[in-house]
Amino acid sequence: MSEFETWAIGSWATNVLEARANSEGWSEGMRNEATRAASDFEKEMSRVQEGLSLLKGDSQLQLAFRLMNRAMQISARGKYESWRPFQIAFLLANIRCLVEPSQEADIVDIVWFATGGGKTETYLGLLITAALLDRLRGKSSGITAWSRFPLRLLSLQQTQRFANALAAAETVRREENIDGDPFSLGFLVGGTATPNRVRKEALREGEWDADKIDDTPNAFRIIETCPFCRLRTVTTSFDRKFWRLVHVCSNQQCDSKEEPLPLYVVDDEIWRFLPTVVVGTLDKAANIARQSGMRGLIGPPWGLCTKPGHGYTYAKRSDRKNGCLVPDCVGGDPIEPPLNPTLFAPTFRLQDELHLLRDSLGAVDAHYEAALDSMQEELTGTRAKILASSATLTGYEKQVSVLYRRAARVFPQPAPQDGKGFWTSDSAELMRRYIALAPRQLTVEFVVDRLIVTLQSAIRRLLTEPETVCSELQIDPAYREFLVSTYGTNVVYGNTLQDLDAVVRSSETQYAGLEPPPNIESLTGRTGFENVREILDRLENPEQEFDKRLHLIAASSMMSHGVDIDRLNVMIMMALPLGVAEFIQATARVGRRWPALVIVVPKMTRERDASVYRSFAEFVSHGDRFVEAIPITRKSRRVLERTLAGLELARLQLIHEPSSSSSLTTPRHLNALVRERPTLLEEDCDAIKRALGLGELDEFLNDQVDIWFEGFSRNLREPPADTRFISDLSPTGQAMLSLRDVEEQSPVSGDSSQ
Repeated sequence: MSEFETWAIGSWATNVLEARANSEGWSEGMRNEATRAASDFEKEMSRVQEGLSLLKGDSQLQLAFRLMNRAMQISARGKYESWRPFQIAFLLANIRCLVEPSQEADIVDIVWFATGGGKTETYLGLLITAALLDRLRGKSSGITAWSRFPLRLLSLQQTQRFANALAAAETVRREENIDGDPFSLGFLVGGTATPNRVRKEALREGEWDADKIDDTPNAFRIIETCPFCRLRTVTTSFDRKFWRLVHVCSNQQCDSKEEPLPLYVVDDEIWRFLPTVVVGTLDKAANIARQSGMRGLIGPPWGLCTKPGHGYTYAKRSDRKNGCLVPDCVGGDPIEPPLNPTLFAPTFRLQDELHLLRDSLGAVDAHYEAALDSMQEELTGTRAKILASSATLTGYEKQVSVLYRRAARVFPQPAPQDGKGFWTSDSAELMRRYIALAPRQLTVEFVVDRLIVTLQSAIRRLLTEPETVCSELQIDPAYREFLVSTYGTNVVYGNTLQDLDAVVRSSETQYAGLEPPPNIESLTGRTGFENVREILDRLENPEQEFDKRLHLIAASSMMSHGVDIDRLNVMIMMALPLGVAEFIQATARVGRRWPALVIVVPKMTRERDASVYRSFAEFVSHGDRFVEAIPITRKSRRVLERTLAGLELARLQLIHEPSSSSSLTTPRHLNALVRERPTLLEEDCDAIKRALGLGELDEFLNDQVDIWFEGFSRNLREPPADTRFISDLSPTGQAMLSLRDVEEQSPVSGDSSQ
């Protein structure tokens, strides 16, 4: 701390800032901004100091912190031996939220750090500390953190890291004989990636039953590397006794002892076992209106099945008479959950890549975040602490206010001078070399083809003439294999699928002179989940023979976040992305560990590309200053029209149905409850207004909520002829299936005769 304090005095002291202001000719506005930044830095330093004091004064917290460090060391497996300065500072600065959660829940803490700087490990350190502290305090079961990613690729890439850290924490828990459920991980993606439920017999297309899983080799295998022994010995199978899709390590020397790994990938299993940490896509939040098991992510489950291994229970339905999610369970009435209801509340909700929550997605998520907060507070008396990471600080305070109705705080504070911060500073080591090539009288596609041929030819020459090439480069030939592996795969980043399709077509015709011919794969929104997983695995664990490896990756914005592969170090960018943030994030996919080359081929016919080309060096050096503010609003009538049904159905299912004498799936049952509680819908109307922060000045939005509830009540009293379920009562249509389901779907048909 003394070094930190000394640096602070030399960088942020009033006399230092005054001297800079005079010598650099600061305006009054610049002086005020510097004073505010200095105040923010003092608060940051105080938080770090307070965290250290809390650790010293709380033996239970200190034990959890020590055990976390032991777990992270096991998880690292020699990749790193200690925390980086910013990482330990972030942990200390946020320790307070584990001691005084109610106060800290009012603030969203944002990690703003260079891509590849260790943000994920920092998050994990705090989550593992919280999980261990939960067990030490008596929370023997339930979710500690729900981590959401806006893209499926992000959640897939991060799953192995989370699994490794939780397996290490479980090893420590066993060694210390700490009571409670094993630390476990839930993968909440659903849809085509993992099944929402495994049925006894699949009745509709897209459903999965036990027979179908048995007939599919390694069905829904999310990780191939065991998080305990780190061998690629993981297989999947279906356990009919406990009705579980299990991942098992076949290594007999593994600490898992051939027992199912603590990983849950079926939605129903996540509700049944409430794993310690849940990772998944943001879209799944829409399920609060449809899945009674989502209650386990914000509060206590309904009950616990009396049959061992069946787990927690939820709403009773025609196919689950006692609320147990295991088909044909004969366990009878469930018993009460084993914990105080307040202990089931998650400590954290994490939001990765916060800057992607913009426009309609951000507006819709703001409404669902409000619902999650209000219902968790109603069920447990607490709100989750929200942690986030973002690629930009432009407009972050407004974005957080709109999304979460909380204040925002960033860590670390921006340095007083570029490249001269305490946590980070410029070094002489090269991370990425950026080159812009402006084609003259040539198409971008032609130039990209020539670049690919040149780069791939150079790698092949290194393979066939290692002595000559290494002599020219003045390096030891012993590095040949390393260089081939590190620079032998090129990423071609395109802004449109049309551009990327052209790259794939060129691989069939334009690269004919390359031997062996390059292998190419695409990573775009059209790439299936299983293909994505296979491609990432091939990139991280390349084949021994060069001719069987992937040499080219045609990638869209899908790849601009969450891909962390050391072997990707050459990128060709076909024209500039429309957003500066995307340029920063996309180019950060290369050079994660080794120096990288980024070649940008601008479309000079576009004025913006030509303008950036003319000042390319400044654009790269100060790109973060050009990042656009996040466009987002919570108070949109169009968005409210789409979300209201989901917000009310969530309250009916997660708040009211557990205290009702019958299920609330049909209008008849809901009518019975409303007769018992005549003001129920009126109370819900007010609760949703409060959750969304609608005040007296929001007259039109308040009226819109009132009109919706009037229509819902009218349909409840006099249901339309085609009404079957309470979801059919919504006057604005069905609840959203996904947070991206903002616009109405338009049918597209064609007439073959024309």
